[in-house]
Amino acid sequence: MKTGRRLIQYTYDYKKIILAALIMLTIAAATDLAGPFIAKNIIDNHILGIESQWHETNSEKNTVQFQGKHYKKAQNFTSNEQKGEQIRILQIGAKFVALNENLEFDGKRSFEDGVLTVQKGTEKAQYSAKVLTGAEVKGFYQLEIPGIAKLLVLYFGLIVVSAIFQYGQRYLLQKSANRIIQKMREDVYGQIQRLSIQYFDNLPAGKVVARVTNDTEAIRELYVTVLSTFFTSAIYIVGIYAALFFLNVKLAMICLLLLPILYAWMVLYRKFASKYNHVIRARISDINAIINESIGGMSIIQAFRREKETEKDFEKLNNEHFTFQNKLLSLNALTSHNLVGVLRNLVFVAFIWYFGSESLNLSAVISLGMLYAFVDYVNRLFQPVQGIVNQLANLEQALVAGERVFKLMDEQGENVSSKRVERFQGNVKFKNVSFGYKEGEHVLRNIDFEADKGQTVALVGHTGSGKSSIMNLLFRFYDCQEGEIEIDGQDIKQIPRQTVRDHMGIVLQDPYLFTGTLASNVSLNDPSITREVVEKALKDVGADKVFTNLENGYDESVIEKGSTLSSGQRQLISFARALAFNPAILILDEATSSIDTETEAIIQNALDVLKKGRTTFIIAHRLSTIRHADQILVLDRGKIVERGSHEDLMKLKGKYYQMYQLQKGNTKLVM
Repeated sequence: MKTGRRLIQYTYDYKKIILAALIMLTIAAATDLAGPFIAKNIIDNHILGIESQWHETNSEKNTVQFQGKHYKKAQNFTSNEQKGEQIRILQIGAKFVALNENLEFDGKRSFEDGVLTVQKGTEKAQYSAKVLTGAEVKGFYQLEIPGIAKLLVLYFGLIVVSAIFQYGQRYLLQKSANRIIQKMREDVYGQIQRLSIQYFDNLPAGKVVARVTNDTEAIRELYVTVLSTFFTSAIYIVGIYAALFFLNVKLAMICLLLLPILYAWMVLYRKFASKYNHVIRARISDINAIINESIGGMSIIQAFRREKETEKDFEKLNNEHFTFQNKLLSLNALTSHNLVGVLRNLVFVAFIWYFGSESLNLSAVISLGMLYAFVDYVNRLFQPVQGIVNQLANLEQALVAGERVFKLMDEQGENVSSKRVERFQGNVKFKNVSFGYKEGEHVLRNIDFEADKGQTVALVGHTGSGKSSIMNLLFRFYDCQEGEIEIDGQDIKQIPRQTVRDHMGIVLQDPYLFTGTLASNVSLNDPSITREVVEKALKDVGADKVFTNLENGYDESVIEKGSTLSSGQRQLISFARALAFNPAILILDEATSSIDTETEAIIQNALDVLKKGRTTFIIAHRLSTIRHADQILVLDRGKIVERGSHEDLMKLKGKYYQMYQLQKGNTKLVM
C-alpha cells in the first residue's frame, strides 16, 4: 500500500472531528468569500447607483427632490407603483449632469455648453443635459447611505462569523492531527516491542530512535500544517472559482489555466524533492546513530584519544546532510514565491488582454464593481496557491519520513502475548539443535543435552564457542534452525515468547539498569513484585551488606545504565531482579565475571540456597565458580566435546582439564 494512502488511513479514527472541521472551514470560506460580492454591490448599486434610471413618483418615501419633483430609482419601484418621467444622472469628471433620455451606448463622455457627448470608437451621440449643484448631488447620494450602512454591517458580521469558524476549524484539525501522531507513535513503539532481538542486532539504536522521534515529528507536520493548509486552500480555490464563474464565465475559464500549470510544477518538484529528502532523512538517522554510539562509548573514545577521528566521522555525515539541505533549499526557493509571482503575472496579463479586447465590443460593458470583485478574487486566488506551494517541501518530507516509519512497521514481528501458564518444573532438553545468526553459518551444531529439575548445568568453552547462543535459544531471543528445545516435554516454539520467559530469569554479563531507584530496578515496576519481595531478594544476594552506606537506602536514585554504581553493585541489583521474579529456570551468563572476590563470595553463598527447586544454567570463564555444578558441558566451535561433573572431567584430562590448569597458573601441565 502506498505511503500516502496509509497516512490517510490514520485519519479514519478521527473522521468525525475532521468532518466537523471541514464543515466549519466551508462556512468560514463562504463567509469570507462573500466580501467581494458585498463590495461589488456597494460600488455598483450604491456608490455608482446614482447613474441608474430615475423616475418621477407621487410618493415621498425613499425619494429625492429635484427641480420641484420627487424621483426614485427604477429598481426601487414596486409592481403597483406607476413610473413617471425618466431622468438619468451621469458623472463626467468631477461634474454630475442630468438628462431626460436613455443613452444609446456608453463610452467616453464630455460636456460643454449644456451638451453631453458620448463617443465609442467611431460612433458619437449628443444629448441635452443640465449640470447638478453640490446640494442636488448630495440629495441623490443620501438615499444610498442606509443601503451602504446595512451592507457594511453585514460585511462586518460575516468577518466575525468567518473568524469564529476559522478558529474552530483550525483547533479541530490540529487536535485531530495531534491525536493521529500520538496514535502513530504508540503504534511504532508497540511495533518495536514486537520485533525480535535479531532486528536490533542489525540496526543501530540511534536509527531506531530517529524513526520514533524525528520521522514521526516530520509526519506530525503533515497532519498539523500540510493537510490543514491543503484542505483550506482547496476549499478556498473551489469557492473562488465558483464566484469567478458566477461573475464572468470567460474570465473564469482564463483563470482555470492556472490549475494544470500548478499540477505540472508540483510533479516536477516532487521528482527532485523526493530524492533529496531520502538522503536527508537517512543522514539524520546516521547522525543520531553516531551520536548515540559516541555517548555510549565516550570513555573509550577519550581513553584512546579518538576525539578528532570521531569528530571527522561526524563532520562527514553532517556536511553531506548540509549539502542536500542546501539543494532542497534552492529547490524550495525556486518553487515558492517565484512560482506564485510568475503565475500571478501570467493571470494578470491574460486579464488585461481580455479587458482590452472586450473594451472594443460595445455590448460587453463590465461595471466597475464587477471589475473590483474580479480583481479581488484573483488576488485571493493566489493566497491558497501560495499556501499549497509553500507546503510542498513539508509534504514531501513527511512522505519520505512516512515511508521510513512504515518500513519499520512492516517488519515481521510477534504480538506480545498475555497468555500465562503454570510455573515450569524446570526440565530442559536440547535435541540435536543447530543454529546460526546468519543463514548457512552455524554457530551451534547438533547440541544435545538434558537438564533435570533443580540441576545446575555449567557451560564452558573459549570465546565464540557458542555458550551464550545456547542461552539465547533457551530464552527464545532467537529460534534454532534445526532440532528442538523442550521445557517440561513441550517444544518452546509452540509457546509464545513472552509466556516462555514468564518463569525464567536471566543475569547478563553486562547488567542494564534503568532510570529510577534501586528498588524499581529490581521490581521493574511490576505490581506483583511487592516491596517485601524486593527487599528479600536484595538481602538474599547479599546486597544489604553492599548498600548499607547509601543515604536513601533502596530508594537511592539510579541514572541511565546505573553509571554511578560500580560493576559489582550493578550486578547484584541485576541478580536480585532475576530472583524477585521467582523463576523456575535461572540463567547466569558470566554473571560473576565483573564482581570482586568478596562480592562473588556473597553471591556464591546465596546461590547454594537459591538454586534449590530451580534449574540453573551458568556460563562462566572462571571455572572455580562451577566446581559444584551437577553437569558441565564443554563447548568447542559450536559442539559439545565433553560433559560430566568436575571430577569426571578432571579425570578425563581433556579440554576442561587443560582450561582448569591454565586458570590455576600451572602452564607446564598443558604444554
